[in-house]
Amino acid sequence: MRRGCPVEATLDLVGGKWKGVIVYHLLDGTLRFNELRRRLPTATQRVLIRQLRELEESGLVIRTVHAQVPPRVDYALSAEGRSLDQLVRAMHAWGQARLERIGRTAPSAAGLNRAA
Repeated sequence: MRRGCPVEATLDLVGGKWKGVIVYHLLDGTLRFNELRRRLPTATQRVLIRQLRELEESGLVIRTVHAQVPPRVDYALSAEGRSLDQLVRAMHAWGQARLERIGRTAPSAAGLNRAA
């Protein structure tokens, strides 16, 4: 990475196929792993786990393990992760407009009608 490039620094944290989408869904609040899997049906379990770990390591996501049977793991955005709200909303708006321009409809997903 070039020293001091803000766009590269941002993409290093949220780039890739699923990280931005994971952050988008976690803006709705804390979710369990299987809830995230349902919202990202084309992401494999392995990839989703890896992306969540990377987001956790970068300080954007907080992983909470609850000592119960069966085990429960929750994922939530940290304060730093929540600071991506405006960026993710802008990406959502741009993507929605792009899909409309090219004649495609956005796939339905929880949270798409979140108020700006």
